Amino acid sequence: MAAEGYEEMSGNGELEESSAMEAFEVPPPPPPTEMADMLEENGSPAAVAPEAPEAPVEPGPASFSMPLAAEDDEGELPVDFERLWKAAHDDPQDFTTWTDLLQYCEQESHITASRRSLVAFLARYPLCYGYWKKFADLERRAGYNDKAEEVCIQGLQAIPLSVDLWIHYINLLLGTLDMNLSDSPVRIRRVFEDAVVASGLDFHSDRLWDLYIEWEKEQGNLRHATAIMDRILKVPTQLYNTHYDKFKEHLSAHEPKEMLSPEEYEELRACCRQSQKAERAEQAQEEEEERPPGEEEPATPEGTDSEELMQKIREQVLVRRDKVYLDNEGEVRKRWNFEDAIKRPYFHVKALDRLQLRAWHSYLDWEIAQLNKDTKDPSPDSEEAATEGAEVTAQPQEGSGDAAVATDDNRVRILFERCLIACALYEELWTRYAQYLEAHSVEEARAVYRRACEVHLTYKPNIHMQWATFEERHGDLSEARRVLEALEKSLPGFAVVRLRRAGLERRAGQLDQSEALLRDAVAESKEKPSLHAFYSIKLARLLLKLGRDPSRARGVLQEALEISPDNDKLHMNLLELEVSGDPWASAGAVQECVTRALAAPLAPHTKILFSQRGLQFAEDYSNSIQSVLSVYEEHQKLLRELGGTKRGAENGDEDSEKLSKSEDGSADAAQVSTNMPHVPITTPPPPVGGADMSSQADYGSYSSWYQQPQYGSYGYQNTWNYNQGYYPPS
Repeated sequence: MAAEGYEEMSGNGELEESSAMEAFEVPPPPPPTEMADMLEENGSPAAVAPEAPEAPVEPGPASFSMPLAAEDDEGELPVDFERLWKAAHDDPQDFTTWTDLLQYCEQESHITASRRSLVAFLARYPLCYGYWKKFADLERRAGYNDKAEEVCIQGLQAIPLSVDLWIHYINLLLGTLDMNLSDSPVRIRRVFEDAVVASGLDFHSDRLWDLYIEWEKEQGNLRHATAIMDRILKVPTQLYNTHYDKFKEHLSAHEPKEMLSPEEYEELRACCRQSQKAERAEQAQEEEEERPPGEEEPATPEGTDSEELMQKIREQVLVRRDKVYLDNEGEVRKRWNFEDAIKRPYFHVKALDRLQLRAWHSYLDWEIAQLNKDTKDPSPDSEEAATEGAEVTAQPQEGSGDAAVATDDNRVRILFERCLIACALYEELWTRYAQYLEAHSVEEARAVYRRACEVHLTYKPNIHMQWATFEERHGDLSEARRVLEALEKSLPGFAVVRLRRAGLERRAGQLDQSEALLRDAVAESKEKPSLHAFYSIKLARLLLKLGRDPSRARGVLQEALEISPDNDKLHMNLLELEVSGDPWASAGAVQECVTRALAAPLAPHTKILFSQRGLQFAEDYSNSIQSVLSVYEEHQKLLRELGGTKRGAENGDEDSEKLSKSEDGSADAAQVSTNMPHVPITTPPPPVGGADMSSQADYGSYSSWYQQPQYGSYGYQNTWNYNQGYYPPS
């Protein structure tokens, strides 16, 4: 979106704060033809926009470079250049270090240093249109007009919604081209057309349209100027009313025949002459009655148009434009409050406040609702369409370039592109745009993900993982793998990315690859016990549940326990593995797990839980009462040592009666339960409270995916009263 004012460089060459960061994104229209032609002329075909119009080349380290000519070598770089260069590259997300580097190079007036810094900076922050202008001015002052044009072309590939950059590029051409050559005006006109197609629908694009109209007038092409005015009268812009005023001035200052297309002029002339003849016939009849006998009617010169006829033609021209103007005024009125709520339409690294983000979302909601409404009720006679704002579309005119007049879908796309200038650092807006485009074109949605992940949000993981999910959903597994691998390289050690990679391979049927990824993660995280335990649990579950290999799963957990003997989750998962096996064969292994947990440096309540789980397993599956009683006695001993008041509940005195009351609703039920020792209480009480919740933080914000909030969720209920009345109190 264009700046609202006429921001320019300050006197010392620095950008004013209000416009230094203003920039624009790639809109839906295809890359301008002028850009491709210029790049071919300048011998840089590799930089031409790609074949798919919806995925223009973004300036990156590989796609944006200015070759250093031999004559540009100014010897050694400035003294502090290397220090500032290193600081910027050590922390490329620190915008201040980059601006310090650029300001230093500008002060030193060293073209090689400035060029190198600007190339690196714009590869990371391509939305800063003011620096593209600085770069072009640098090349032009050095006498390299071709390079200055290349810089403008590269910038416009990155931000073709930038009205200011288009005007800068046009002024550059006007100042360097020989206008005496026949092809120069043709080329300028082509650039103007590219500009209005790319950014002419912007709400603040008025200056570009005015410049185009004035240039056509200077060339003496009044009909072209009129055609451009007709186009802008259909576009909702901030200064829509001034365009109509200028059209009226244009109409009154020139003969209709000179400014209207031949077809429209002849149509209006015939209509007005017919009307004039009818009026004159009536007038002649009145005059005939008053003319003296024998006097003839004065002859009218053939082939000449009176001033009266010209005035009638002008009136009819305005009648036709009045309806277009009023319809456009309605469109502007509907958007005015949304536009007024947008306070920072340009790019800046500073965070936007929530009100600004809400304003963009509200605007998008409204524009999409307009599209959906018009799709359901496309009738132009619909009262709702008339009041809610169906888009004004242009009638095709020869040479009018009516691609600059938006359909409803184009309106939505243009607004998304404007939004992604100010909100380029917010994943939610990129995701929303990709989801909108996916319903229309998978390739367009893919291009949005690519722009977001490879240029603007290189260090934000969520959008990359969404891109990988998008590619997997559409069957491109190799691209999904590439996205996740690249993300893991930029964010090493990020657990959820490795899990996403393992999950991708598992869903693709590559179980060996999934296992290998988790094994590598286990091996690489030995220096971080909590992360090592996390990966070990994931690997063990994969081996047990999908690999059907409990032996290997057991080995993984046992090795992890050697590194982290105090990790209760490892103990719990190992116990889960043993309990899920053959109860006759795993009795010893279960008790071994319990013994290991009781010997580990775990919290007292956790040890009680493991002991209770061992007792429950013995009660359910043991072959002899002696073994059950042995486990029971060990459990009672542990309760006396660690359980405190829990022992009373276990022994079935006061707490037993309370539990029975709560379950059965009467004290009699508790008495019956006590008098029937051969019938154990089978209704489990709530899970044990006080479980250690802090350990969830060990695995970052994704802990809720893989960790349970309390041990009861693993299926181990607090059944201290399970054996109540079955064994005598100890």
